[in-house]
Amino acid sequence: MSSESISYKCPSCGAQLIYDPGGKLKCGACGNAYTPEILKKTDPAGEAFRWDPLQTERVEAPLENTAVYVCRACGAAIEADATAITSHCPFCDNELILTDRLSDGLRPNVIIPFAIGKEDAVGRVREHFKNKKLLPGNFRSTHTLEKLQAIYVPFWLFDAVMDGEMVMEGVRTRHYSDDEYDYTETSRYHIEVDGSIPFVKLPIDASVKMSDDLMDAIGPYDYRGLKPFSPAYLSGFLADRFDETPESSLPRAAGRMRADAEITLRKQIGRYDTVTMQRCNIDMRNPSVRYALLPVYLLNVLYGGKSYRFAVNGQSGKVTGELPQSRGRMLAVVAGWTAGLGSLIGTALYLLIR
Repeated sequence: MSSESISYKCPSCGAQLIYDPGGKLKCGACGNAYTPEILKKTDPAGEAFRWDPLQTERVEAPLENTAVYVCRACGAAIEADATAITSHCPFCDNELILTDRLSDGLRPNVIIPFAIGKEDAVGRVREHFKNKKLLPGNFRSTHTLEKLQAIYVPFWLFDAVMDGEMVMEGVRTRHYSDDEYDYTETSRYHIEVDGSIPFVKLPIDASVKMSDDLMDAIGPYDYRGLKPFSPAYLSGFLADRFDETPESSLPRAAGRMRADAEITLRKQIGRYDTVTMQRCNIDMRNPSVRYALLPVYLLNVLYGGKSYRFAVNGQSGKVTGELPQSRGRMLAVVAGWTAGLGSLIGTALYLLIR
């Protein structure tokens, strides 16, 4: 089965346009550049609909005519247009195969385009690895860093209002003395605080394959860079398909909102020596969600039978990920310390017995 992928042709020469992190689609043949707004196609879009308890701006229209790649190892389904050149999965670095079916994934509401290029992202990773003496040598190799892949990761952006009411007992203790006695005065206070805390665009990644901790750590994103979705931004890039629904992601979003709301409410109380919580009610009101694609560079490195994943924020350049330690280098460092300590002790003994 053959399919025609989404593509954008240069109005000047007819060659393929590729989206550049600078914000425009560039022609590799004649060098001209165009904004996605100029080239924006008329795409079908359904009306927003309501899910109980979520209000959603999800659009029913699919991402039409994009190809689907499937990983042989982890089963990841990756959307891409014809200009995306890749043969390896950004999640596990195994082989991707191109299927003969078109994408039926739902169309995102918004997107933050890549703001930094791959060369800049590789430089950020090199800087992140700098001065880490216990890092295995293969992590620093050019061959390894060139495997860095750019991918749009699906996120649900949640809005909600958290209404909170807290009842606590506060205790203040004062110590003082006179000519005869020492005194301890204990005062107890009934404390009530309440308030409504709005949350806007709380991001929850919508990919089962993506580490929640990694995606939480890679933020924040500057939402001033959000743009209405256009397929033009996918030109030359990969896009992961969401496999966690808003309903399944809502408890995680609600948990983060409740924790932040409790911290905010606690800040309203004065200073006490001890505070004991007696009642805490925090409820969510008017939750809503939008489907967004956010830019990430991913790097997977296999070491000691374990896969280590690093991520670079494709907007800010922030790098995060778990670093392994080379056993050989660690033993060399310990041996160096031991030799240095032995030399120091030997010198000290020599001076004592002279």
